[in-house]
Amino acid sequence: MAVHTYFGAHFTAVSRASLERNPYKAMHHWAFSVGVSLAGLLTLGAVLCAAATVREAAGLMAGGFLCFALVFCALLQVVFWRFYNPTQVEDAVLDTYDLVYEQAVRSPSSVWRQELAAIQDTFQCCGKWSPFGLLGDAEAGLCPGELATREDCLQGVRSFLKTHLSIVTALVGLGLAFTVYVMLLSSFLWAAIRSGRSLDHRGTYTPTPRARGRRPQEPSLSRYSQRDPALQHPYEMQALDDRLGGRGLADGPGLCQHSRASASRPVLPPVCPQMCSFCDQQHSSEVLAL
Repeated sequence: MAVHTYFGAHFTAVSRASLERNPYKAMHHWAFSVGVSLAGLLTLGAVLCAAATVREAAGLMAGGFLCFALVFCALLQVVFWRFYNPTQVEDAVLDTYDLVYEQAVRSPSSVWRQELAAIQDTFQCCGKWSPFGLLGDAEAGLCPGELATREDCLQGVRSFLKTHLSIVTALVGLGLAFTVYVMLLSSFLWAAIRSGRSLDHRGTYTPTPRARGRRPQEPSLSRYSQRDPALQHPYEMQALDDRLGGRGLADGPGLCQHSRASASRPVLPPVCPQMCSFCDQQHSSEVLAL
């Protein structure tokens, strides 16, 4: 946008007017200098942040953050200037055109008429509208023939500048949002580098090898019932046993029966070891029969 503003045909035609004091020429150079400086700072900040991320250098990341902070402050200044002086650029361009127009009307020299014709051809306009509706011979001679049907130059300049400044305002808003995002990201990366955490974790995760032919250990419901007293409630045990009923028929007694037995063990009478072994043998014979 800065290059377009400086080398564009519309702004170049106005800034090249050979006046002793051109109101727009100084602003033209100032806008180009600010635009190029901001572009350079953005490029430098991006390069420093990229190098800091690759090398994990906190100093380079701080330098990139400083570049983006300077761009943010400069864009804020542009926003405040645009808010408090919304018509400064328009007034400078119109004042320059008025001076060239007056010189072309008063002086019979062809130099002023050529400069005025260059401005009018660039903006596709001709002359100025008179509030009295009457133009002198010198003023009427500036727009002969078909040129008189063109738009008034004051209106043409205003419409062009309005469109151009709207685009510049949108770009400034996007620049502010981008710089805020990059400053937050660079500060986070700087804190991560300063804390000693590596930004690259490739190759640091190694899975634990499992023995061949060994099944992973399943959680035991009896162990959970011993740890959590809430699971020892008979209604909860019955619900879990109903859900695992199909498995219990295939593998033997339900898993929740053992947990319920362990939960209600203090209220049951002691069982002799011979009876337990007899029950185990009977259960094994039933499984083999199935």
